[in-house]
Amino acid sequence: MKEKLSKNEMIVEGDINLSEARKTWLKDQVSTEAKTLLEKDAKYFMHQALSTPCLDVLANAQGALITNTSGKNYFDFHGNNVHQLGFSHPKLVAALKQQLDALTFSTRRYTNKTAINFAEKLTSLTPGLDKILMTPNGSSAVGIALKLARAVTGKYKVLSFWDSFHGASLDVVSVSGESVFREQMGPMMPGVERIPPPITYRGIYESNEEKALEYLEYILAKDNQIGAFLAETVRNTDAQIPSKHFWKAARKLCDQYGVLLILDEIPIALGRTGKLFAYEHYDIIPDILCLGKGLGGGIIPQAAIVTKKEFDQFNQISLGHYTFEKSPMGAAAAHTTLEIIEGEHLLEHVVYLEGMMQAELNQLQADFELIGDVRGIGLLWGIELVTSRVTKEKASAQAEAIMYECLKNGLSFKVSKGNVLQLCPALTITETQLAEALNILRTAFYKITQA
Repeated sequence: MKEKLSKNEMIVEGDINLSEARKTWLKDQVSTEAKTLLEKDAKYFMHQALSTPCLDVLANAQGALITNTSGKNYFDFHGNNVHQLGFSHPKLVAALKQQLDALTFSTRRYTNKTAINFAEKLTSLTPGLDKILMTPNGSSAVGIALKLARAVTGKYKVLSFWDSFHGASLDVVSVSGESVFREQMGPMMPGVERIPPPITYRGIYESNEEKALEYLEYILAKDNQIGAFLAETVRNTDAQIPSKHFWKAARKLCDQYGVLLILDEIPIALGRTGKLFAYEHYDIIPDILCLGKGLGGGIIPQAAIVTKKEFDQFNQISLGHYTFEKSPMGAAAAHTTLEIIEGEHLLEHVVYLEGMMQAELNQLQADFELIGDVRGIGLLWGIELVTSRVTKEKASAQAEAIMYECLKNGLSFKVSKGNVLQLCPALTITETQLAEALNILRTAFYKITQA
């Protein structure tokens, strides 16, 4: 059993949660009250990979911080990728209270001003993408995109990257690349091809994007039933950042072979990369854009697809047909989120903090041989830990130790792929708060590497 867990810990998307270190954390760092609540949590909730057992019990979440029942604060550098505005943004809370006093639900076959105003606002920010469908979660948004691509192209196959993650529903795990989500699930949806991603550090091509593009063209040329290429513009889990050349070439290949480009920006849109949408860095426009997570401001579950008006020709097909399809609460949250990002100049704030974060993490790499690579954009960063910069073997034990040392001192983040510290703070974090959090990280490196 231990060998199997060790293997899974090396490859899954998510932090390490079944190790001896987790048991020690729960024993030594969690209050008696929290332990009682965690026991009840384990009793009543289904157990599942990547989130069981829970680390602690939260009582509050404000701004860049989450707070447990004992009053301990953590800087949340994970946030489930919903915390672009931080937590409980006062303007968003006020807007939702106002909506609660008005229309709280919109029955299907009816619309409402709140949803229409949101759709108008969103499409004003996505030139070339003029139509939307709303959905309660990101997996459903990807599902709609896949159905629409089949309808538009008449082709049923999908291309995606190895190790990619696009959601946890059965249809979406069928087309995603992360194998852990397909374990014990039996037959998957047919017609999926997967290719190596343009990994910037570790991987089959070792930063050779031309080889990745050759592979992409080879697959598209040999299989005329591929109708969609589904990919994250920037890979969130371990902060992989393709070049502009890669995405412009990939866009051209999709056009050449009649394939719709579906960009999944569910975790990384809305300012995370320093632009409202990550594809803006690459001077391309996708055929379908999938949004979610932070779209609801970290309060209301809300997702959507945005696509081209020429694809709006399937009135006879139920592409989504979700109960909360035009939720006034979700629309109010999403519209207000966009207004806050714009009104509080969060994109400029992210670009400023990006420079600060890059300088500190690069210095960290210079100071510690344990760090094999630092990569990132905006306020999405990955620190890849290796036992040797020559062999590039994963330093998974050290990654776990650093994570728990940071947790002890009030910094929460996840470990991806077994050895990548993924750092993803709220976009509203202040310069002072960011400096404090990065100091916790540096102190942890000193302690663990000298132990």
